[in-house]
Amino acid sequence: MRTSPAAVLVTIAVFTTSCGDPVVPLTPPTAASRAEHSIGAAVGPSPVGSPIAIGVQQVETGFVSPVLLVQAPGKDGHRFVIDQIGKLWELNPAGQRMPEPFLDITSKLVTLSVNGDERGLLGLAFHPEFVRNGRFFVFYTAPPLPTAPAGYNNTTTIAEYVAHGGGEQLRGDVASEKILLQVDHPQANHNGGTIAFGPDGYLYISIGDGGGRDDEAVGHVPDWYEFNAGGNGQDIEANLLGNILRIDVNHGPKYGIPLDNPFVGQPGLDEIWAYGFRNPYRFSFDMGGSRALIVGDAGQELWEEASVVERRGNYGWNVKEGTHCFDAAIPTVSPESCPSVDPTTGEALRDPVIEFANVKQPGGLGNTIIGGNVYRAHGVSGLVGSYIFGSAVATTPALGGRLFASLPQSGGLWPIQELLINGADRLGYIIKGFGQDKSGDVYVMATKNIGPTGTTGTVFKIVGPDAPSHGSAK
Repeated sequence: MRTSPAAVLVTIAVFTTSCGDPVVPLTPPTAASRAEHSIGAAVGPSPVGSPIAIGVQQVETGFVSPVLLVQAPGKDGHRFVIDQIGKLWELNPAGQRMPEPFLDITSKLVTLSVNGDERGLLGLAFHPEFVRNGRFFVFYTAPPLPTAPAGYNNTTTIAEYVAHGGGEQLRGDVASEKILLQVDHPQANHNGGTIAFGPDGYLYISIGDGGGRDDEAVGHVPDWYEFNAGGNGQDIEANLLGNILRIDVNHGPKYGIPLDNPFVGQPGLDEIWAYGFRNPYRFSFDMGGSRALIVGDAGQELWEEASVVERRGNYGWNVKEGTHCFDAAIPTVSPESCPSVDPTTGEALRDPVIEFANVKQPGGLGNTIIGGNVYRAHGVSGLVGSYIFGSAVATTPALGGRLFASLPQSGGLWPIQELLINGADRLGYIIKGFGQDKSGDVYVMATKNIGPTGTTGTVFKIVGPDAPSHGSAK
């Protein structure tokens, strides 16, 4: 096996980009042009079109590091914001934060670094019958278990809680915690972190490859691809890292395994739904169309990607980075060829539907992809059916991310268009995550700080370019 040179782990890098393209409002797509989600089949990057003019409306601010917005089920379901430091905040119908957290599990988390951290409270999913049973689920990173291998950094934890009360008295009961799943996580980064119920009623979970660079070093196992020295993304038997999982929270002492999970009864861990990911930090299900599961997977050096995830799919890491072959020893140079099939399962390596250059390359669009949601609201007609996503950081010295839209295509890579406020400006915040309500509106989670510190964390709603920037954000 080949090994990569020693490398320094960098939490996040900031680079300079610019945008001088003219602003052309997007024509609302016709029904014929709204192709169903499909698997990419062309070498990237995605084509880049003219920017789209939008507006953003501030919903609420004063958070530390908001990473996700989720609306609870029910006719009057309130919106909830995850603050990475360990708090869940409920918003009232006007968008104002309640005086006390809905749930505070700060004491259960590994200690976070204020200089930048990918760990913390990362995911939230309400049971489809939440109104009746009060059940909800969270994803957080706890300290290492006593049984963890030496040198491991944290424990990926999926836990269930129960909420009691109603109205402004609704609270999650910390004492009701039931731990469903814990995975020893070797390094501080690549935690994944999304949990969400699919249209089938099962809970889906994204877990990163274990951290570090190139899918190597501490906590990475050997795999079938000897050209690169390991690791978890291409292995489906040693651990649950580098995968999207699917479990049944309604059966079993902790959870059950859906019988149609792809590796039930054959080599491969039963929980795995799809594999071959580096850091699938954010995924979501499209509210309409084919209800596709779309995940943003952070790249290593050159390419950022988003994929439509299907049962048993192998999404390539670390054989490939995006649509390109990957070399762990020289990660800045893409090999001319690499395998196209996983010989252990017979699965073809699936390419993403979106790929853009990291800012480590000339002309790169951003440093880390932040997966978002398919826009299904009516406020910005030109965005209906488009996948909204971002890059965490793209400019310096004034740190700020970028927002993008991509309209699904029937084949090949989907085109990218930047979203600019009033057709001219970027948000001016670091992008930490997205969210969506039952109306299909998409929200942006953002801060002025790379790390979980301060009180600049703000929730914005994407609106039309002529909408007011403040006011009721129902």
